[in-house]
Amino acid sequence: MDRERGESEDNLDYSVANVEKALHQLYYDPNIDNKNLAQKWLMQAQVSPQAWQFSWALLSPNKVPEIQYFGASALHIKISRYWTDIPSDQYETLKSQLFNQIACFSSGSKIVLTRLCVALASLALNMMPDRWPNAVGDMVKMFQTESSDVDGKARCMALLELLTVLPEEFQTSRLPQYRKGEVRNALAQESSVVFPLLQQLLQTDSPVFISQKALKCFSSWVQLDVPLLDCECLMQASFTSLHNAELFDTAVEALVNAISQPDAQRFLAILLNLADSAAIREMGEHRYVNTLLKLIPQVLQLQEQLRQAVQNGDMETSHGICRIAVALGENHSRALLEQVEHWQTFLALVNMIMFCTGIPGHYPVNETTSSLTLTFWYTLQDDIMSFEAEKQVVYLQVYRPVYFQLVDVLLHKAQFPSDEEYSSWSSDEKEQFRIYRVDISDTLMYVYEMLGAELLSNLYDKLGRLLTDSEQASSWQHIEACLYGFQSIAETNDVNYSDVIPGLIGLIPRINISNVQLADTVMFTIGALAEWLADHPVMINSVLPLVLHALGNAELSISSVSTLKKICRECKYDLPPYAANIVAVSQEVLMKQIHKTSQCMWLMQALGFLLSALQVEEILRNLHSLISPYIQQLEKLADEPVVVVLQQVFQLIQKVLSKWLNDAQVVESVCAIFEKSVKTLLDDFAPMIPQLSEMLGQMYSTIPQASALELTRQLVHIFANDPTHFVPVKALFLLVTSVTLSIFQQGPRDHPDIVDSFMQLLAQALKRKPDLFLAENCDVKALFQCGVLSLKFPEAPTVKAACAFFTELLPRCREVQPIGLVVHENGKLLLQATLEAIGGQAPRSLMDHFADILFALNKHCFTYLSIWLKEVMQQQNFPSSRLTQVQKETFSQQILRDRVNKRRIKDIVKEFTLLCRGLHGTEYAAEY
Repeated sequence: MDRERGESEDNLDYSVANVEKALHQLYYDPNIDNKNLAQKWLMQAQVSPQAWQFSWALLSPNKVPEIQYFGASALHIKISRYWTDIPSDQYETLKSQLFNQIACFSSGSKIVLTRLCVALASLALNMMPDRWPNAVGDMVKMFQTESSDVDGKARCMALLELLTVLPEEFQTSRLPQYRKGEVRNALAQESSVVFPLLQQLLQTDSPVFISQKALKCFSSWVQLDVPLLDCECLMQASFTSLHNAELFDTAVEALVNAISQPDAQRFLAILLNLADSAAIREMGEHRYVNTLLKLIPQVLQLQEQLRQAVQNGDMETSHGICRIAVALGENHSRALLEQVEHWQTFLALVNMIMFCTGIPGHYPVNETTSSLTLTFWYTLQDDIMSFEAEKQVVYLQVYRPVYFQLVDVLLHKAQFPSDEEYSSWSSDEKEQFRIYRVDISDTLMYVYEMLGAELLSNLYDKLGRLLTDSEQASSWQHIEACLYGFQSIAETNDVNYSDVIPGLIGLIPRINISNVQLADTVMFTIGALAEWLADHPVMINSVLPLVLHALGNAELSISSVSTLKKICRECKYDLPPYAANIVAVSQEVLMKQIHKTSQCMWLMQALGFLLSALQVEEILRNLHSLISPYIQQLEKLADEPVVVVLQQVFQLIQKVLSKWLNDAQVVESVCAIFEKSVKTLLDDFAPMIPQLSEMLGQMYSTIPQASALELTRQLVHIFANDPTHFVPVKALFLLVTSVTLSIFQQGPRDHPDIVDSFMQLLAQALKRKPDLFLAENCDVKALFQCGVLSLKFPEAPTVKAACAFFTELLPRCREVQPIGLVVHENGKLLLQATLEAIGGQAPRSLMDHFADILFALNKHCFTYLSIWLKEVMQQQNFPSSRLTQVQKETFSQQILRDRVNKRRIKDIVKEFTLLCRGLHGTEYAAEY
């Protein structure tokens, strides 16, 4: 609708009849364009001055709920967004009208009732504390007053709905920062009105639906600055509710929120710091600790219910009870550790969490609970290790045995199921199990810091018994899990001085490798010990034959090739006696084409490390057996910076390629020669650009390889800005882009190297010649979507390259129209993917790169970013279930405030990712 029409015409446009007609069109018109037009018009109607008139009319009892809902939503929008437009003398009338409507709808449509409650909540927040000082008390009185028109239970439910949405509306309100603090304090004080009411409802024989609503209301209020000690009675009532199956989930949520609420602890800290005397501080701390000590027995009393749930396969109940135990242990472990006289009570809670860690069944198929506990073990260890040395000694006497037990439990949980069972799992279940094992690996790596060399001895003894016990045959799963423990520790900790590694190397050849998973772990364990082998070369011969044998198995492709690469890199000066054998086996597997392109590249890199330590004659002899004579000749010529030589052999290369175009190694060698030549000759290479561009396009179209993309990137970098060469370079860029887009359509997960190089190419093109993205057949939207997909790859180099692509793309929004259009239409997807990564889906080592994307969005798309951030942060459990709405809002505000300080954005992101991962404030996070 044209917003510049006169007032009378506006009145006509946004009449009740027209709004109802547009709503009918939105809900029932099959034409999508008509629906979109109706939606756009209705959004304008909601913010028009006429909304004050039609909203009340739409709430008429004779209207259908969809129409009534729109009226209630329009009222909320007017109050929450346009508060300053409302004359102050209208506040009381508006309040009275909303109370009346809520009373009318208390027995009507629930969705309309909720919207009206949200509108009244917004009104209250805008009027508190000066204009409506006792808002919550007034609400309670209003609904407790007898009314012949409204049933008592309906009034109670309406009041509970209003009280529940009030803190929720506060979390998302647009109040200025200074007002937020005032209103938060006022609301926190009003909990003294709300909590006794909820307590009364939960302690009487209320119907289940009222008890459930009371628990939800409690859960909502604890997310304000309500100290833990003020929640005691309601928490007691929540524990009682856990025995009612219909109330169980809601009670769990309430208890976890109350126990975990970081603001409650922060409030206590502020209170104690502000206290005038040591006596007052001591009293406050005493009350806090007393509350905690009362909670532990209540949690421990749930153990029988937990055991029954586990026995009956009731995953929901065991999951819920575990969440409560972990919340208490994780959020208050230091305070509870300090109560030395109650050490047995806390140890009982720790053992309950240990039971949850070792809950029977395979994650994620038969149980989903054990993963919840892993962060607790980090936190407890951090707290123990943060005490001064004398106290540490005492705590370690109690908890070292607990952590040795934890290792046993984790190794048991890391075991694969039987082959038959594992084959029945879906690919998603297998992937979740793989990630779960990575989490276990991280935990074991961390536990090693506490248990040290004794842990390695413990694992070695276990493995020795498993491999030498002649009376009882060990399953491959036990052996694999034990080795996995070694591998987890050796990959990230320096075990070179451990006296058990020689014994482990001696045990490995005794393993009967009859299973792919076991073989993979054997390979990765050998790879993790490559540095140790470099210091003890006499042991290389014990394990190298196993690695060379595994090279011939396609199922062990990644583990065997990466392990050989590590050995060749770390031990190259000790490998000459084995070089002929390594080259022969490698040549055989390359000829048989057992491995994919990326693994072939790793294998060639391994051989590069190996050959670099040999005499020149041996290098040439081995190269001769690996690469055909013409490639040797080209390698020698490539060292001479004379373009004429390259022109002379170009026809030879083309002839070779006509026969070997499908051979990945040949293509890679050709690309390596020309890449070296381009870097050496720079502008002198110019005469060859048309020929090379055509040949490169032909190679990439036949077998797409990262090496061809790398060479294309060099050409774009050096020649794209030269008008003389722009045409062939542009044609090559568009061709490789088109071919790579088809790879993305078919599924790019098997080609992380190609995706990595492609993202680097796009970033280079944006940097050197953004005009390439103006080409008619350049699908900028598809490239953007490929970039978003690449951000989610597990390989760190690929993710870095994708981040670099976006940090080059976003500044071009204004100068390159197709880019600006795509960013405005799809930027929210980029933000979502970036926040998912920060929320825990990407390694913490990559956070600076994702921070660069946020910085670029903030700098070049600020208006859109502020809208997108608000929208995506409304999603429940996004980007992490550990976050409160307040934490999400604080992060959003911090990001939007810093548009010039990139270092500050990186710090904000690092802080936020720790919150998302439950690592904030831990020593583990600080040392990372």
